[in-house]
Amino acid sequence: MSFNNGMFVLIIIAFLLSLWAQFRVKSTFNRWSGVQNLNGMTGYDAARHMLDANGLHDVPIEPVRGALSDHYDPINRVVRLSEPVYYENSISAVSVACHEVGHAIQHKESYPMLVLRHRIFPIVNFASGIAPFLLIAGFIFSAMNLVGLGIIFFSVTVAFQLITLPVEFNASNRAREIMVSEGYIRNEEEKGVAKVLNAAALTYVAAALISLLELIRYIGIFNNRD
Repeated sequence: MSFNNGMFVLIIIAFLLSLWAQFRVKSTFNRWSGVQNLNGMTGYDAARHMLDANGLHDVPIEPVRGALSDHYDPINRVVRLSEPVYYENSISAVSVACHEVGHAIQHKESYPMLVLRHRIFPIVNFASGIAPFLLIAGFIFSAMNLVGLGIIFFSVTVAFQLITLPVEFNASNRAREIMVSEGYIRNEEEKGVAKVLNAAALTYVAAALISLLELIRYIGIFNNRD
């Protein structure tokens, strides 16, 4: 029981960290959305320049509704930017836009962790849907074989989240390096870019930590009850 109680406390702490991370990414984005970059580039401008400079002239950029809904679509090879990022010329806008282009560059170069994430996604999509039902049914009916199977499926989703971490950090590092070397931002603006990208990365870290602790807790319960 002490192990389970201790893990439960850690999960609660990780959950609070996740809430704080979400608050921080929004507040940091809003803070630097009010600071125009000195070169006057919009998110679209920065993304288009970065794509073209890396030979990705055929990758379009589309505006989408919603806040922080920015993403790179690897299936259709499209960079989609939320309207505030697409149209505005703030530090936040160019930071987020270039981060998403970082994923497009990863795709072009077949960045190993991105390739791995794409390959296991169909499995993860199935596993994440069935794992909760197996775990709930297993615990309700004391069917440890179902619990064990649920843990296996859940571990696949945890692996996916852990693989996502280097993908996100690498995209941010690419973005920062290119933004500085190509002159999208000036040296004194790099601090703001780092704050925006680090805040976004923290949300992925918190989510992965929660899932990992949950997995360890399930394994502990399975071993004790078995």
